Amino acid sequence: MHNPDRDSTEKTRRMDITSALNDTITLKERILARENVTRAWRQVRRNHGAPGVDRMTIEEFPAYARAHWQEIRAALLDGRYRPSAVRRVEIPEPSGGTRKLGIPTVIDRVIQQAIAQVLTPIFDPEFSESSFGFPPKRSAHDAVKKVREDISDGYSTAIEVDLEKYFDTVNHDVLMERVARKVRDKRALKLIGSYLRAGVLVDGIREQTREGVPQGGPLSPLLANILLDDFDKELEKRGHRFARYADDFVILVKSPRAGERVKASVTRFLEKKLKLKLNSAKSKAGKANQAQFLGFTFPGKTIRWTADSLDEFKHRIRKLTGRSNGISMEKRVAELNRYIQGWMNYFVLSKYWTPIPELDGWIRRRIRCCHWKQWRHCRTRVREMHARGVNRSCAWQLALSGHGPWYYSDHSALAQALTNSYIHKELGLVSLRDRWCRFHYPS
Repeated sequence: MHNPDRDSTEKTRRMDITSALNDTITLKERILARENVTRAWRQVRRNHGAPGVDRMTIEEFPAYARAHWQEIRAALLDGRYRPSAVRRVEIPEPSGGTRKLGIPTVIDRVIQQAIAQVLTPIFDPEFSESSFGFPPKRSAHDAVKKVREDISDGYSTAIEVDLEKYFDTVNHDVLMERVARKVRDKRALKLIGSYLRAGVLVDGIREQTREGVPQGGPLSPLLANILLDDFDKELEKRGHRFARYADDFVILVKSPRAGERVKASVTRFLEKKLKLKLNSAKSKAGKANQAQFLGFTFPGKTIRWTADSLDEFKHRIRKLTGRSNGISMEKRVAELNRYIQGWMNYFVLSKYWTPIPELDGWIRRRIRCCHWKQWRHCRTRVREMHARGVNRSCAWQLALSGHGPWYYSDHSALAQALTNSYIHKELGLVSLRDRWCRFHYPS
């Protein structure tokens, strides 16, 4: 149905974009305008984040900005400002190895966010409808649903191409050439380039960054998307069905033969045109209902989380309920709830019900195991179980037995002492079952 309001909004956006492209003299001033910088600071504060190389926290930044912002703004306007190196942090990947993050200082995060806010209206309207990684109001769930729809339309072969360490290997010249197509203010381009070349602090030594877009800064997702927009346009020109979220993407075709042909052609495009490195061992063309995308797979007509996603979930739960975690039960449950809620908010898209009650029961058993270990001594265990309704004789029998904590965590007497209702209502543990049901069967 035709929507005149939407047409009017789109027309206004395009007029703003045209103005931004033509008015190159003031683009940098727009980035540093008080209103834009204030909005950028609010977003950075909302995102929290760890300190950079200067160790300044979010809480310390306002006082610093009041004292130094005018000086920093003047340096930015006349080109004297030099970003600090990013702080290198490596986080483990579920599949093994580590992923490198670059944490900018708070002031550099604010400036990057201010740049992103001005550039987004320039680039975003031209991004592909099949790109979901950065555009506002689009999400990983939208990308997963798009793949499900394409498979339902008969596209039975999926091409999965793995970009090897994409954010670490972006060619600066190739990227800046694409940014310069729409950003003609040379001062703004120089500022963006300075963030690409800011360097990284590793073990106290500053290393140059001759390639890559450090993950961790507010500007990185937009720049990464700008580079891959050429790839999106190439796929659209060829008429392919696809979904991309940042550097993760799946292309759908109708036959295995077409899949191998498309895989070879897109590999050439990515390597020769965009100078990207591909992991040939992980790139493949295969059955669409076996494809893995953003932690999901697509068997039959459903969406499910992958086995790797479930393994990672269990690994984190084991870590949060480990015996070496000498923390109070209240704090333990609070940490569990933060992780479970975040995981379930993402993977609730899965329609696979069968493991949900089992996972709830398994987490409750681990909570009971934690209680048993915290009680430690026989008399404490007897007292705690008896206070919760367990016969004293039975409690003594259990406390004096020689089995380990995991054995007791499944015992009926401990289940009587620490009921499901106690764990979920009094301790406040989040229930996977309840969250899944509320999403799939809203009242």
